[in-house]
Amino acid sequence: MTDCVDYWKEPEFRPEDIKEPVFAESEFRVMFPDYRAPYLKQIWPKLTDFLRSKALDCVLDLVAKTMIVKTTPALKDPVAIVNARDLLRLLARSVPFHTAKNVFDDEVHCDIIKLSSFVSNNDKLARRRQRLIGPDASTLKAIELLTQCQLFIAGQTACVVGPWKGLKKCNKLITDCMKNIHPVYSLKQLMVERALAQNPAMANKDWTPYLPKYKRTLQKRRKVVKK
Repeated sequence: MTDCVDYWKEPEFRPEDIKEPVFAESEFRVMFPDYRAPYLKQIWPKLTDFLRSKALDCVLDLVAKTMIVKTTPALKDPVAIVNARDLLRLLARSVPFHTAKNVFDDEVHCDIIKLSSFVSNNDKLARRRQRLIGPDASTLKAIELLTQCQLFIAGQTACVVGPWKGLKKCNKLITDCMKNIHPVYSLKQLMVERALAQNPAMANKDWTPYLPKYKRTLQKRRKVVKK
């Protein structure tokens, strides 16, 4: 019997594996809204120290409302600059620093979903966005519990931070919600999947017969007769 290979797991990076630093300089610029300026100014010293420990340099331009991250000659891990770009993108979208810096962990990734790309009407967007949050953020907490991800919804975007498998589930749930499928149905399916995953007897079986099936119905609207 062969061991199960986890193809989602990133190979571990060790600085001693690369003897020479990267030869090319890279730079990313990320813009941020006005309301994020006070928070970014507050946490920027911590962010600078954190990025310097990764052999990266950063600049905060409050006039141009831009965050800049660039490589230094001491950098050996080429993926670090990509992780730093994702870190700045999350900070620009209301994700706190202590959560955004987790993208440097090989097991943690992020996804930024533009909600307005699914719904053009502002009223519909607000209602469906509220469904993801739920009363007293109950739906939001349930999503985080079942996907093992952290979800942040602000304005017209949703930011997800967590493992790859959780990101995939969370992305589908958010996309379905924006397409007018209530998140309660997706949460029920995730609960069933989690129960099946905990059962060793279901490891090599097809889960399709056990998953809940929902039929979408369209309500007939009364025709309004114009006088």
